[in-house]
Amino acid sequence: MEQRIFFNSSLPRAGSTVLSNIIGHHPNFYVSPTSGLIDLILGSRIGYNEDRTTNYTNTEIWKKGFINFNRYGLAGFMNAVSDKPYYLDKNRLWGAYYPLLNMIVPNPRVVFMVRDLRAIYASMEKKFRENPDIDTKEMDNARMTNITTGQRVSTWSQTQPTGYALVKLRQAMLEKHTDNFLFFRYEDFCQYPDQHMQKLYEFFEVEYFQHDWNNIQQITSEDDDQHAPYGDHKIRQKLERKPDDFQEILGDYTCDRIVSENKWFYDYFRYN
Repeated sequence: MEQRIFFNSSLPRAGSTVLSNIIGHHPNFYVSPTSGLIDLILGSRIGYNEDRTTNYTNTEIWKKGFINFNRYGLAGFMNAVSDKPYYLDKNRLWGAYYPLLNMIVPNPRVVFMVRDLRAIYASMEKKFRENPDIDTKEMDNARMTNITTGQRVSTWSQTQPTGYALVKLRQAMLEKHTDNFLFFRYEDFCQYPDQHMQKLYEFFEVEYFQHDWNNIQQITSEDDDQHAPYGDHKIRQKLERKPDDFQEILGDYTCDRIVSENKWFYDYFRYN
């Protein structure tokens, strides 16, 4: 049986973990935690570029070999992990490397969760405040950097993972790669989950499965200590959206700045 692979490449703190765990209840799906599969491909690309002049004079054969090496490598990886027909791999880099992915898996199906950026940064700020015992190496009292909420949001917007994900998303839009993504707004997904899952299964071209939104079991397991304090991958059993509190957490000035600096995002995804 030939297995099919799909990709979850969502923004941080935007519901990618809960989405994967929901899909994991489908009896024909295996779903990964945050995966290093993309790193295996990027690692092989290093060898492909460094050795092309020494091993093969026919660069077209070398290129075909590289593509097939990764294509069959994906198949072998899936086969080793699960015998289910469908495999969903979660890593936000899939969207960033869409042209490379498309070369290996023609017309890949990528689902991409987004969320109001103010809510994303508020979620990160709450995690920061809830864990004063964890030194994130961000604050520097001597230089007075990242000692305020506004400073931390500025840093997060220019670094991994949030800043990088946004920059790469905007570039993917410029290059028209996002025409091949299925975007879900987290806020809408929580309100109308059945309609969104219908779209997703149609996009994946797999059989529909009716989910129980009051009984979502945790399927994936991640070492959150590696991502502390921001990498909380525990999900709630019931799908529900908590009221927005970003105004309270971030303050009016920072909220307004987030919107003004990311007008392209708010316009494209039609956030107020």
